[in-house]
Amino acid sequence: MLRVKTERAGDVVVIKSAGRMVRGEEATLEASVLSQKGARVIVLDLSEVKTLDAGGLNLLVSLHRWAEANRAHLKLVNPRPFVHELLTRTHLDCVFDISSLGDALSVLGDCECKSMQASLEPAISLQG
Repeated sequence: MLRVKTERAGDVVVIKSAGRMVRGEEATLEASVLSQKGARVIVLDLSEVKTLDAGGLNLLVSLHRWAEANRAHLKLVNPRPFVHELLTRTHLDCVFDISSLGDALSVLGDCECKSMQASLEPAISLQG
């Protein structure tokens, strides 16, 4: 099962995904991203995604295309080693902007993003 939690600060959205990003489990994440019309940046936190298969990769590529068509930037952050390796082996690391959540939000540089980062950091440090 894939669980999704969304937080928004202005035109920046952080979507935290947890569980299995596999074929048949895409609907929740897809609906969450597609509902973010008007967002300039969509940060997809993959730190709690335990499994990724071809269906999950297809979803990520579809979301990337949707974001580009809607003049938004989809950024993947904090993938687990297995997920990062899968993105690398499929050469999708050349398609996606992949980094840590702190790096992603610091690049944006506005106050709203910094307050969002501060509110998310305690949860992130508990995972490490």
